Amino acid sequence: QVQLMESGGGLVQPGGSLRLSCVASGSIASIRAMAWYRQAPGKERELVASMTNRGTTTYADSVKGRFTISRDNAKNTAYLQMNGLKFEDTAVYYCNAEKPISWGGKLDYWGQGTQVTVSS
Repeated sequence: QVQLMESGGGLVQPGGSLRLSCVASGSIASIRAMAWYRQAPGKERELVASMTNRGTTTYADSVKGRFTISRDNAKNTAYLQMNGLKFEDTAVYYCNAEKPISWGGKLDYWGQGTQVTVSS
């Protein structure tokens, strides 16, 4: 079992920056990817950024050039650096960890989320 805990959210003005952290614990040896998702009020949860254990990253078009995902395996921590924040970035941000299972399946683990509010 994997436990994830996010931190670093808060209130920030447009154009500001925040750095989110996600600490993983438990059975983490077989994690193959980490990701950040977000969910705004009245909207579906969406992928923001992801990183595989090989270092391959992906980003939502809406955050390309502004957000950066990184991972420190020694500290079992993933990060999301968010720059140039916009009103539409307001959401609860969730950390995600993915583990492979037999027959091509996967297991997903989720943190409790951290609120990011961009407001003037």
